[in-house]
Amino acid sequence: MIYHLAEVPAWDRALATGTYTQSTLGRTLAEEGFIHCSEENQWAATRERFYAAYPGELVLLTIDEDRLRHPLVREVGNPSTGEKFPHLYGELEVSAVVATEVLSPPHTGS
Repeated sequence: MIYHLAEVPAWDRALATGTYTQSTLGRTLAEEGFIHCSEENQWAATRERFYAAYPGELVLLTIDEDRLRHPLVREVGNPSTGEKFPHLYGELEVSAVVATEVLSPPHTGS
């Protein structure tokens, strides 16, 4: 499984259309080129590092890699540490999301 932090409006659009096209906070798949994801041991730190100031609820998406229709590549996301993150190069089909969890602010101290 991999994980993605979604803004509620973006996830609601995905539920209506069947595909999710947000890459990360405030940036779309078209702008970024891929959807940022995390491993199980990374999502909490990602939430704290990049979403700490986000005032609204987030939705943690649990994604089954076997259900993805587009390439998933684990690439270095932090050059100073060499830590790799999963990047989805295409739309995320809602059918690949096997669980969701609403995360209320604050998004620090996860």
